[in-house]
Amino acid sequence: MQQQQGEEAGGCQLSGVVSELGPPALLTLEDLERLDEEDDSPSTADGPEDDMEQDRLLHYWQSVGRGHRVDVPRDMAEPIQQLTRNNRPQEREHVPFTLIQHKEKHGELLYEKRQYGKAKWACITMKEEQYEQSICLGFMKLMKYICEQNSSGLYLGLTIPIVTIVHTNEYRSEITRSVTVAYYLPEQLQGQPPQPSDPDIVIEEWPPTIVYSRSFQGVINEMTIMREINLLEELLESPELCLEDTFIIAGYTNPAAVVRRNEIWFLQRP
Repeated sequence: MQQQQGEEAGGCQLSGVVSELGPPALLTLEDLERLDEEDDSPSTADGPEDDMEQDRLLHYWQSVGRGHRVDVPRDMAEPIQQLTRNNRPQEREHVPFTLIQHKEKHGELLYEKRQYGKAKWACITMKEEQYEQSICLGFMKLMKYICEQNSSGLYLGLTIPIVTIVHTNEYRSEITRSVTVAYYLPEQLQGQPPQPSDPDIVIEEWPPTIVYSRSFQGVINEMTIMREINLLEELLESPELCLEDTFIIAGYTNPAAVVRRNEIWFLQRP
């Protein structure tokens, strides 16, 4: 079996981009890179220029949030600025996994079967009216945790993918409002994860899990999720081996990609 460290292409899209060609989409880490590149000489000291940078970034996120009926509060200014300054694609740690097998048809990758090891994740569960609202609000809380609002007082670093756990109703006709957004703790923090300042964030240890993964592109919403669940179920030889009502959406980013890329994960029963 081949040891993997995640895909180079994909898109973690839990925050947003303002498009000149249409309405705002969910923010991506790609946007953080673009915003960072616009700063010719980023300041590390407090002062008027630092405040102006914070305001500029905050206003950008607020304009996107309004498109999804999400309020980006003033206290997000510092985490947004810090995440932007520390956004170095080459330093992003991927969630490690072992590739067990992959299935192709006419040269097209249909899905992969992977083994993920035991690992600790920072998780928060949201129950907003819309999926997009839940993941945006959940990710903002995780951003604060990553950006020093933890027991270590340190910036923890971005890892990918950021994942969301979704559940379907008993008829598998729609997803429920309960959505968990999760951030993989970097390898050096797995042994002793910093504790969140936010009591809504919990550190969970996920057991080893076999995952069936399929890539897809575009914006994620309730309809997209149900479509991708049905597509992967049709492709799997034995879908009954997987959980029937619990699925994971994984988001990656590719700085050179215009189209966002994601994955749907089916979880094999223990």
